[in-house]
Amino acid sequence: MTQAVSVRLDDDVQRALRTLEASGLSRSQAIRKSILDAAAALRRNEALRAEVAMLEADEADRREMRDVASLMESLRAER
Repeated sequence: MTQAVSVRLDDDVQRALRTLEASGLSRSQAIRKSILDAAAALRRNEALRAEVAMLEADEADRREMRDVASLMESLRAER
């Protein structure tokens, strides 16, 4: 099922839309692709935030990171 949507485009969005259309996409294709790409980026960001939270909550992983950082610091050449 398709649904028509009406939006107001400011100058920046109109320029961006023209750029997408210049790549060969129709106006509708460019708008649909942009919405799908934005939604996918949000999902990736949420997944990344969840992964970071999981790692931050993992005390064993945090301890290992501190150990590695300490080792790297001990191997650093003196200035």
